[in-house]
Amino acid sequence: MELDKSLVSGSMSMLVLKLLEDGDKYGYQMIEELQRRSDDTFHLKAGTLYPLLHSLEEKGLVSAYERESDSGKPRRYYRLNRQGKAALKEKESAWEQYTQAVRQVLKGGGRYAGI
Repeated sequence: MELDKSLVSGSMSMLVLKLLEDGDKYGYQMIEELQRRSDDTFHLKAGTLYPLLHSLEEKGLVSAYERESDSGKPRRYYRLNRQGKAALKEKESAWEQYTQAVRQVLKGGGRYAGI
């Protein structure tokens, strides 16, 4: 079953910030890591990732720098900064609240069930 893209789009910035939480990464590395961590569920394309990274950079959540790769060609790496860490915590908290509410609805319950 293919994942509904509308479910993914709203959470992608949180997922990218989470990937950067454990260290600096370049774009293709993030694409591969997201695919690996999601057990091949998320297939992020470069055309989606780079505009998202630029947006996160403009918002001051990540910073970018270039470093040469083994092949000698420079790669652009992204780093999560202090504001990005704070935003990630907020997004994770909101996500937990949202998924808990969805789970409650799907199970037919909630605080006011049976009233």
